[in-house]
Amino acid sequence: MPKMKTKSGAKKRFKVRAGGTIKRSQAFKRHILTKKTTKSKRQLRGMTAVHDADTKQVRAMMPYA
Repeated sequence: MPKMKTKSGAKKRFKVRAGGTIKRSQAFKRHILTKKTTKSKRQLRGMTAVHDADTKQVRAMMPYA
């Protein structure tokens, strides 16, 4: 059997933590920041976990992670 390929977009966006959860960066923090409040921009900092409903799909995109 040939090796399965990892989706290149997924490997740039997701990392698998040691406990098995998948971390992702926050959306809505790239542009049009002037109309967003300081509080909302501050809360968009850092990483967060992928939701349980989406974890199966992300794992399918990264078979060796």
